[in-house]
Amino acid sequence: MGGDPYVSVTIGERGGTGVPDPYGDRALLTSVMTQGYDAVPDQERDRLRGYLEAVVAARSAPVHTTVAFNAVYFGYDLGGDGYGGSPLCLDDFPVITFGECAPVLPVGAMVCVATGSEPLYAEIVHREGAHSEVDALGDVPPWVSGAPAGAEGPGRPGEGVAPRRRELLVPDLHAFGPALSLSSAQLHRLRTRRRWINEDGHVVVDVCYPSREAARSEDLTAYADHLLTTARKQLLSPFVPVSLAALVGSTHEDDLRAGLLGLLDTVRGVLNSSAVVRIWGHYALTRASLADCWRDRGPLGGDDLRSLAAAVERAATPARRRYGLTAPVTVYTAVGPRLRGFPGAAEPLRGVGYAAAVCRANVALADVVQGDSEHGLFASGSRITLDDAFEGGGVWRSHHPGETEAPGDPLAPAGRGWMSTLPAQSEPEAELDPVDAPLADDASLGAGELLRNDGKETVWRAPLRLAHLIDGWFPLHPYVVEDLRHSRGARRTVRLELDHVGEASGAKEATQDVTAEIGDESGRLTGIAWPHDFFPGLMLELRRLRGSTVIRLATALLEERVRVGDRETGHWYDPRVLTREDTPGSDRHGDSAVGLGPRQLVMRTVRRCGLLTLDGHALMDRSVLPSAVYGRRPARSQAAALEAAVAELLAERLLAPALGSRDVWGQPHFPARDREPTIPLIGYRPVRRRVIRPWGGTEAEPGGAGLSAAQFISGHLRRLRPGCSPSEGQRAAFREHCRRLGKADGWELPYGYTFVTDYLRDC
Repeated sequence: MGGDPYVSVTIGERGGTGVPDPYGDRALLTSVMTQGYDAVPDQERDRLRGYLEAVVAARSAPVHTTVAFNAVYFGYDLGGDGYGGSPLCLDDFPVITFGECAPVLPVGAMVCVATGSEPLYAEIVHREGAHSEVDALGDVPPWVSGAPAGAEGPGRPGEGVAPRRRELLVPDLHAFGPALSLSSAQLHRLRTRRRWINEDGHVVVDVCYPSREAARSEDLTAYADHLLTTARKQLLSPFVPVSLAALVGSTHEDDLRAGLLGLLDTVRGVLNSSAVVRIWGHYALTRASLADCWRDRGPLGGDDLRSLAAAVERAATPARRRYGLTAPVTVYTAVGPRLRGFPGAAEPLRGVGYAAAVCRANVALADVVQGDSEHGLFASGSRITLDDAFEGGGVWRSHHPGETEAPGDPLAPAGRGWMSTLPAQSEPEAELDPVDAPLADDASLGAGELLRNDGKETVWRAPLRLAHLIDGWFPLHPYVVEDLRHSRGARRTVRLELDHVGEASGAKEATQDVTAEIGDESGRLTGIAWPHDFFPGLMLELRRLRGSTVIRLATALLEERVRVGDRETGHWYDPRVLTREDTPGSDRHGDSAVGLGPRQLVMRTVRRCGLLTLDGHALMDRSVLPSAVYGRRPARSQAAALEAAVAELLAERLLAPALGSRDVWGQPHFPARDREPTIPLIGYRPVRRRVIRPWGGTEAEPGGAGLSAAQFISGHLRRLRPGCSPSEGQRAAFREHCRRLGKADGWELPYGYTFVTDYLRDC
């Protein structure tokens, strides 16, 4: 297991199986997939779906969206060697040690588990909270269910800006094939010693988050952050089937992030559209495996799953009393620990079997709730809902009497356990007009990112928001607030030095004396005069030397100017903030829909009220558009004007049609969910003019019109048949490909592969 850190094993083609191969003649990932699932042609979706369905069927654990991305991006072989047939550099993997503090390792992370002898290479396929107060039978204290990372007790979220949380990681120790896997006897010895992995073959670590914002990140965002930082060398390796840099045509950070999020969205959409898999959160497993589990009469089979569902339903049902009324009862049950209580469950819960069992149990509970209850309310009078999707493999809430609570989506984690320990908050007095409502997006929208904090300086970046632009202020990072509070007091004049890269700034803008206002938990700079071409979504990087009264603020250039919506810019921006806040009627002078025409009202409403995707698309239920625009049912003439405006915007491809679904409470979802009626959506599609050939030449027309006749296929690696070797021309082409990716070493083709140069393929 020592030897060359590069793995390269020649594997035959998947000939005759009908399943595409990531290292085959045609790359599975294409440039258009970096724009998200909606932009991908059906033919490309079908090819990718065929491969991912085969991956889900072949792997023992449920396949998370990030693991599915790994399979197609890093070249998972379906013949039994997994990633062992890919020339990945194992030395790039982060090392984790059982029981110690570790960086954030999301599902999908490829790691090296430290042992006393040979390193153990694995892929993280499941991750959950491992709170110490969850007992062996799965009983959960209310405050743990839905609590934020770093919470210290009921109603106490913790004061640290860098929280910690104990987590259980399930590694697939056989993901890299037999050549890099330990034998059964070796694994048994490691499990018995419990020094490097626990008795189940899992790793328990204390995860140190860089900030509270990072701890709240959604799975795909967290994995994108991991690939762009910790696993950056692995992501940008020229030895993957087709490099992200080649797909997006750039090595600029903004383009890489947007393209990566687009690929993850494509993979998620393809899995959701499959008819042969079931989805639980981001995990996919085959319907056939679920059916086999229900038929199984052994440990954790159908009988145990029925018993689990019945136990959760009865958990809060009080015993019959002869006199008087019973008090309300609420019980929280964690799925993972509860499964361990079934006879004979120890062996099935070892290794990746634990991830499969937890996923199947959650799907079974969801099916029972959806099939045997009314919005979670059972005939017994108990209401059953999912309360926390992360802690203990999923925490389910049982409450009796359930009819006293307002119905909601029983499968949407509500975190009522944690909320019940917080001080009660009053309800809002009135509902605002959606068009002019204050911006209240996801907690992650526009969240700042800490880049560095050491003994010398604090560096962070965040997008400019519309409120900042209008009122002339900007938030300070908590680390800076803490330092200023101890040394400067509640108010302090500081110097703001502004470097607007590529633009000339006036003397008053380049250097400004502003006020740092420090509150109990937050702080901000006020009195800022923003340059005239600053806009909502513009990314700003700020740095402050410790103890200094100077804060430097800088923008960053894109490699080329782009047009997004009605705005043209050459600077790095956050596409989600730009979609939400740079709308008609919104600028540095105010935010109002008064005086807008029908086209502008439609665009403003879709962008403000639609479901927001990672790359800045916004999708809205088309049927509610008129009432969302006016806050009431519009007059016939107003409705007709809006429909005409929608037709024009669709014809101009500034809006695009899509299909979603609506649940029983009227909430729209995208992509469409199983068992929910489909509904038409109207989507805002940011028009971005950019180069689609990686290294020059052809540009796509706005809306993608230039892609209809031919499709650009990026240069990619292809696995050779046994006994074949690449030509000198292909070796030279690969060396040039590496230079363009910025890789100064490793220019030679890995053994067993050739390089397919860029080409145009007729659609």
